[in-house]
Amino acid sequence: MSTLTTATEAPPAASSRPDYRVTGRRVLASEWAKLFSLRSSWIVLGLSLLFVVGFGLIAAFRYRSEIGSGHMNQDFARQNAVGLSLFGTNFAQLALGVLGVLVAAGEYSTGMIRSTLAAVPRRLPVLWSKAAVTGLVSLVIATAGVFVAFLLGSRIVAGTPGAMGFSHPGVVRSLLGAGLYLCLVGVIGAALGALLRSVAGAISVLVAALMLIPGLITLLPSSWRDGISPYLPGNAGASMFALTHDANTLTPGTGLLVLLGWTALALAGAAYRLTHTDA
Repeated sequence: MSTLTTATEAPPAASSRPDYRVTGRRVLASEWAKLFSLRSSWIVLGLSLLFVVGFGLIAAFRYRSEIGSGHMNQDFARQNAVGLSLFGTNFAQLALGVLGVLVAAGEYSTGMIRSTLAAVPRRLPVLWSKAAVTGLVSLVIATAGVFVAFLLGSRIVAGTPGAMGFSHPGVVRSLLGAGLYLCLVGVIGAALGALLRSVAGAISVLVAALMLIPGLITLLPSSWRDGISPYLPGNAGASMFALTHDANTLTPGTGLLVLLGWTALALAGAAYRLTHTDA
């Protein structure tokens, strides 16, 4: 006698792999990890801090040693503790701008951007996260640097005509303005890197915007120069941390709005190219 056996199939085992979803927080965490996993990021951040603090102290020591000697440059003799401590800002802006370029354009040079965009198909969260991470790190480094430079520099120039303390009107505003300016320069660097997708090209445009074009503008007739120069990114940013202003410079608030406009324009161009062209 034969026995009929019915074989039953066991239900498939539930997958043990967790269900990962792409969220803004996870994209931000990913970009944060990428930034600090690169040796170049640490080098650039270290140079930025060195530029702010180091050049600020060098300027303060020079002011202290030459004041009253009779052979000091007149413009330099009119400096104060704030201006001396922010002397390295012009150098730090290039370093933090390059950091932003490397954060965005570096992935295009290595081809890693394809993996990034495959993991984040909507694309724009990648750009916003890169800009946010660059801006936050730049803000912390720059603000810490300018406060340390002022704290040490003000002690060096104590007892001189340029002596100032935190209680002097406009000092804290100037220091915070310098930190915010360097933060926005880092964001603009990231936007240029995503827009041009070339490290060399983005750095060239950044240097031209911050240094070369303002120099060329000085060759224009004064009526044109006075109408254009204050609205350039570097000059608008400088007005954010200047203690005094004249008729040809912007107020700190207006300078901030102008620089925010340049930042938004760069991010808008980067967002358009990211969403309308292939990586």
